[in-house]
Amino acid sequence: MIFRQTRRTREVTLLIENGSNLREKARLTNEDSMKYEIAEELGLMDKVLESGWKSLTSKESGRIGGIIAKRKKEAKNKTELT
Repeated sequence: MIFRQTRRTREVTLLIENGSNLREKARLTNEDSMKYEIAEELGLMDKVLESGWKSLTSKESGRIGGIIAKRKKEAKNKTELT
């Protein structure tokens, strides 16, 4: 997965192997790209790409949501201090 910052969104290139290489491009909000980053960090990206976000358990989804909230809070506190 390649992340490239644009103005308010990020362009993400997802390479998915399905017999042959497929290239898909999607425009994501910062929160969506953060969700993909965290899923990749937690080792859930293969599951998401194969079966979609609905295939995650509530525990996995909650973990991703909790990390997103934590990072947003840290970013907000960081900007308030400057």
